Amino acid sequence: MRERRQIALMIGCAAVAAALLISTRPISAQNGQHGTGGAPFPIYNPYPPGILPANLESEIARVLREIDVIEARAIERWHSLPLPTRLPQRPGPNPPVLKDTGTESIETLGELMLFDKNISPGRNQACTSCHMPYAAWSGPIPSVNLTIIAYPGTVHFRAGKRTAQRHTYAPFFPVLQYNQEQGLFFGGNFWDSRATGYRLRNPDAEQAQGPPVDTQEMGFPDTACVAFRLSQAVYKPLFEVLWGKNSLDIKFPQNTEEICETPGGAAVFGGDPEPIKLTPEERTEANTVYDHWGASIDAYEQSVQVSTFTSKFDAFLKGNYTMTADEMAGLQLFNGKGNCNSCHVDGRGTTLNPGQVDTSTTATANPPLFTCFGSANEGLPLNPRNAFYYQTTPDSFGFIGNPFGFGYRDLGMGTFLRSGFGSGPNPNRTWIQFAPMVDGQFQVATTRNVAMTPPQCPTTEAGTGKPYFQKEFFHNGYIKSLKQLVHFYNTRDTSFAYPVTSGHCPAGTIERVTCWPMKEVPNNLDTTTGMLGLTDTEENQIVAFLETLSDGFTTPYPNSDTFTGACMTCNPATDPNCSPSRQGNGELIPTPPLPPCASAVCGVAPVPSPPIP
Repeated sequence: MRERRQIALMIGCAAVAAALLISTRPISAQNGQHGTGGAPFPIYNPYPPGILPANLESEIARVLREIDVIEARAIERWHSLPLPTRLPQRPGPNPPVLKDTGTESIETLGELMLFDKNISPGRNQACTSCHMPYAAWSGPIPSVNLTIIAYPGTVHFRAGKRTAQRHTYAPFFPVLQYNQEQGLFFGGNFWDSRATGYRLRNPDAEQAQGPPVDTQEMGFPDTACVAFRLSQAVYKPLFEVLWGKNSLDIKFPQNTEEICETPGGAAVFGGDPEPIKLTPEERTEANTVYDHWGASIDAYEQSVQVSTFTSKFDAFLKGNYTMTADEMAGLQLFNGKGNCNSCHVDGRGTTLNPGQVDTSTTATANPPLFTCFGSANEGLPLNPRNAFYYQTTPDSFGFIGNPFGFGYRDLGMGTFLRSGFGSGPNPNRTWIQFAPMVDGQFQVATTRNVAMTPPQCPTTEAGTGKPYFQKEFFHNGYIKSLKQLVHFYNTRDTSFAYPVTSGHCPAGTIERVTCWPMKEVPNNLDTTTGMLGLTDTEENQIVAFLETLSDGFTTPYPNSDTFTGACMTCNPATDPNCSPSRQGNGELIPTPPLPPCASAVCGVAPVPSPPIP
């Protein structure tokens, strides 16, 4: 009897302790919305059947395991590094350079940050959840690339509206500027160039400051959450070596963990962008840490671990690789008839008269980046597969990702210059007037690494007899293969153009092959492409050249061996869409009747001209 009373007393104490624990846990946890590990929040699924890929949760878990492998490698490398030397002060100019291993140290710090899952409310999302090395630091899940376009954030399944851009060579983009003589913008990071570099003078570092507080991505409610989680990081000592011994000694309020475990956009915050209540001095310290976060990640992305210049093309420039006949023909078409070099600049001439041959050369001391650093509207159709269109209802935190549904139009840089919905604030008031001139424009990404895939999936193209890795191209992922990409540039404005939306091509035509749906944003169209007159063979030769731009030829690409997923395969004999031309057509869905562009997007002054339908 005595033993039973003791057991009952223990149970009663446990119940009281549990009640006390619940009362002190985060608001989200009290509602059953937070746990440890896995997917900590209730699933948000506003999507009609057939929108989300069936293997999405298992693929997210697969990528997180791969992230752990690379993070462990980075931790091991950090522990193997000798500490950099801090030189004693001496007369004369003496910048605070850390001697010997300073470069490796800051690059390693940036890598540790990129692969840290703790930099998200649920501790389930790293920067690299959307950007893995084996996919050229872009989207690592083939089924996502095939369907919903953007990657789920810390709250599954909130998702953004655009494809995951490649990190490689992005650090070389300059600070965003408007060239008065040319009447064009150059520079910045992100598809819409909203990471301008206006304050840090480094667009790539400012880009790294976006995802941690993006409601659709890593999703912190306050930038200070990054400093808070870094103060708990295993690599905190390395941060302090580089940025100061006391740089993370910020006196955070007791409820900071509760705040940082709650995703951004939650109704409980009432729209407050700084729910962590710090003193002005402490807020400045936290902002400084956030700047150091961006600078450290940029150091890694600029390093030879990421932007490596190790492709067949780079070897060709040095005389260490002989291009095949198709690759060389593709290079000549790239610089001539294909007109690719007008935007994806490789340092050679493009404009040729009949009978002329391009005899210009490329400077090997400064390998080309294959971008003009500008922006262009290529006239992509609206992609109804994009998950963003369906996020019209509140999730468990009261957050609505897209209240406009299919009334949303992605105006790219035009929305950014207006500080509009789904973009970021424009820091330069003199740029606002140019918004109608750039509606529909998106960054001209480098073509380097456009074809990079994991080693076991040697191609991006279906139906070649090889296992392939499904990628997505352009800002809205409408294009599913390099063959389609070149074919689109070649035939967009020919008789293949139809006044229909995706999924409604006329009978007798094939979407992406002999039918291009109408442009989402017809304004400011890039007319250097659209009717190039390339033959089918010439299109394939340009694809062959693009495949020479993948890093990892002269030396293995770092961490490209970590892909543990399945390559895709198909049989042309049984699958009519098993070809680069028709790749992804089995997942096409009809676009619903489109409402007019929402006034919150297309009605913001200065309004688009002509109006966007």
